[in-house]
Amino acid sequence: MTQEITVRRAKSSDVGKIAAFVNLGLREPIDDSVVIERFGNVGLMVAEQAGDLVGMLGWRAENLVVRVSDFMLSPIPESVAAGRALLSEMEQAAIELQCEVALLFPPRPYSTKLIEFCRTLGYEPQVVASLPRVWQEAAREARMGDDDTVLVKQLRAGRVSRPL
Repeated sequence: MTQEITVRRAKSSDVGKIAAFVNLGLREPIDDSVVIERFGNVGLMVAEQAGDLVGMLGWRAENLVVRVSDFMLSPIPESVAAGRALLSEMEQAAIELQCEVALLFPPRPYSTKLIEFCRTLGYEPQVVASLPRVWQEAAREARMGDDDTVLVKQLRAGRVSRPL
């Protein structure tokens, strides 16, 4: 029987667990101080199964745009469910903040598997230069070039044309 996946906002007590999780996929390990610094830049969410970290997502909302900068999943059979749960939880929080769009920045080289997975959740690949100006600015702040591809999911039916 498969254990349920739960998603929650990360806490400072999760720092060591997050560093260990991230280090599973890195050639050059990070230490706890890198995770602590990341807490100052993004909101972190974690997905757990039976007490084990199976996914994480880092995001930031600014100017009605959500930037998803960190998205990692364990290579487990339930990774699709963990990814879906993390993105859904982030989207709910973003909608509460009145955000227009979520931009996910896929790592380079782009993984077709990740692109297809995100498409099933409503994210579409788009070239930065083709995005509305405010969305382009958000992508450029994340060090994306005009020719780079981002995954875009519009969270509101219409765009906000004047301050809320």
